[in-house]
Amino acid sequence: MRFKRTATFGVVGGALAAWLAAAGTSPLRVPPAPVRKARVEKSGAELATEIARLHERLRPAASPRSDGRNLFRFGASPAAAAASPAIDPSRVVHEAAALPPPPPPFTLAGIAEDAGPDGPIRTAIISTPRELFLARVGETIAGRYRVAAISADVVELVGAGTGETIRLALP
Repeated sequence: MRFKRTATFGVVGGALAAWLAAAGTSPLRVPPAPVRKARVEKSGAELATEIARLHERLRPAASPRSDGRNLFRFGASPAAAAASPAIDPSRVVHEAAALPPPPPPFTLAGIAEDAGPDGPIRTAIISTPRELFLARVGETIAGRYRVAAISADVVELVGAGTGETIRLALP
């Protein structure tokens, strides 16, 4: 039994030593075979015709349209200025006055509630592209609109000079 155990340890140890020796050495590397470059078979004249054909193929099919404008010269051309019809300034003023002013860029961002003795006291959170307003009923926003009423999801603003009513609702 002692001989078998010794022989087994010897074989396993030898196999382990061979495996470690194989892992420690680098494999034999064979240099790559030299690549032979192909010899150019075409003569200079054949290459010149091929180059001309490729240049012809790259040339644009349509030439750009010339409409007589010079993009680097500022001001209207005399022909364009003479062709424009005369505009009556009084008519332009009346048309501009008839247009209503654009609506204010207000957005209702939220409504906050505090418990009060007579019920909830609401504060409207109104945003514009530049500012954020926290307003209660009766306060003025942006110097032009007064907060008339605040409900659970709607705020009513009244224009100070025009009296127009704007309703903002939560999204």
